[in-house]
Amino acid sequence: MAVFTAGLVTACNSPESSPNELDNASVEAEPVSDHAAAEGPSIPALPERGFDIEQYAENLKTLSSDRFEGRAPGSRGERLTVDYLVGELANAGLVPGFGDSFLQPVPMVELTNQQRSSIELEQAGEAYELTYPEQMIIGSRRLGTDVHGVRDSGLVFVGYGVVAPEYEWNDYAGLDVEGKTVVILVNDPGFAEPESGLFNGRAMTYYGRWTYKYEEAARQGAAAALIVHETEPASYPWEVVTNSWSGAQFELAERGDEPVMALEGWITVEAARDLFARAGLDYEAQKKRAAAPGFEAFALDAQVTAQVQNSVRAGVSYNVGARLPGSERPEQAVVYMAHWDHLGRNMAIPGSDGIFNGAIDNASGSAVVLELARMHAAAGPAERSAMFLLVTLEEYGLLGSRHYVNEPAFPPADTVAAINLDAFSFMAGPTEDMIVIGRGSSELEDILATTLEQSDRYLVGESTPEAGFYYRSDHFNFARGGIPALYAKSGVEHVELGAEHVLAVEREYRDNRYHKPADVYDPDWDLRGIAQDASALYRVGRYLTDSDVWPNWYKGNEFRAIRDRQRP
Repeated sequence: MAVFTAGLVTACNSPESSPNELDNASVEAEPVSDHAAAEGPSIPALPERGFDIEQYAENLKTLSSDRFEGRAPGSRGERLTVDYLVGELANAGLVPGFGDSFLQPVPMVELTNQQRSSIELEQAGEAYELTYPEQMIIGSRRLGTDVHGVRDSGLVFVGYGVVAPEYEWNDYAGLDVEGKTVVILVNDPGFAEPESGLFNGRAMTYYGRWTYKYEEAARQGAAAALIVHETEPASYPWEVVTNSWSGAQFELAERGDEPVMALEGWITVEAARDLFARAGLDYEAQKKRAAAPGFEAFALDAQVTAQVQNSVRAGVSYNVGARLPGSERPEQAVVYMAHWDHLGRNMAIPGSDGIFNGAIDNASGSAVVLELARMHAAAGPAERSAMFLLVTLEEYGLLGSRHYVNEPAFPPADTVAAINLDAFSFMAGPTEDMIVIGRGSSELEDILATTLEQSDRYLVGESTPEAGFYYRSDHFNFARGGIPALYAKSGVEHVELGAEHVLAVEREYRDNRYHKPADVYDPDWDLRGIAQDASALYRVGRYLTDSDVWPNWYKGNEFRAIRDRQRP
């Protein structure tokens, strides 16, 4: 998962309470207030036992133990993890999620770069090159060990590379980029001109994500795409790009008819400025033009030659799924989800056992899914089904959830909503607020807001919507499949210690634990906030499974048109 700030992903050595010290080891059922019910949906109560903090802590501790070796896909740790998850779901009284099996195979391939050329350019009669890793990085997601690349491919600047009918925006209008290499700006026009009213202002839309830009360029027929990196609109420095792209990359072995370009890559903003200058253009001026309605793409009077070659290793990982069948409409479902995988083990790390235990990321969310499954089973069947999905390969490109959406247990049109639990909540204790990542996306937020009001809590958005965290976790694959998806976490206003306590906990996690061997279980964590937030999401899911409501995306959302076609 992506690490972010302002009350989202944290860990803590909090002395205030531990699971064994709490007066009440579960969050009990709450009555639904008449006032709240009159103003919004009638939110159901918790089952009698509520959220069992002690049981949750035991699952969290087990999943993040050394015995599970960091839960890497394809490892011994995967086998132990999958067996444990299946056992817990079966013990809760659920039935297999995939026919007669709790497991969904996810065929995958590991692509490791064996040869990467520089980017050779011929422009204005002069030949020069961009070199790795100082100025560029390229790769290919095409399968196989063949050389993939472009030769003398014309270079075209397509602005932000966006086709967004709901915003009346098309950077490819009237353009033929078949066989060409497109140069694309990072983020979207709203970030560049936040006061213009374009897109969603500083808050990133789906169209600002680099993954979308490659997908759209491939759909348009481009042979290659190069994104211009800038730290502020990307929300991370150049080193993150090169570190992320330099090692092995995982891909689904079965991608259907999804088009894939020969090359995908990035160039630094300094390289882009030079590229534009050689074409007699000012980069900053052209970037400003690209953020204005009516922008028209243009050629840069340059030809590109570059290539890569990968080695390929095939394998299979597994999603885990269980369901509580509905009593009236079992073909309709609400999906709770979390990713079970983490980074495995690296014995070369000095001074440690090399195990990336991933207690917060994401044993925390996986253990919540297990507890929510038990709670739903204890409450008995609802009218609709509840699906409890634990996916693989999140850390390697959201591949497990992508495979599930490609081959779902419930078709997208029959999937009411998805609720994601990634690095769920934090370990600093209860908060007055709850943060919705990507706030302003769907009507699921209205249901959550009503739920929180009944506990004298409130809903807020994240502090850095321009970073696009909504598009960086597994629910995103459901969203781009049209399914309304909710991604919510604890807030920053600690009920006893205030916001500074929570922010300090976050900084400690981000600086010392995130994607490091130090992300380990601590018995002194205060799990009351976990129980509080998970209970709220239980009630959201239970309301949806026991009703005939079909929440939709808000009008203007980039996924609304897909849902409207699914459910006209």
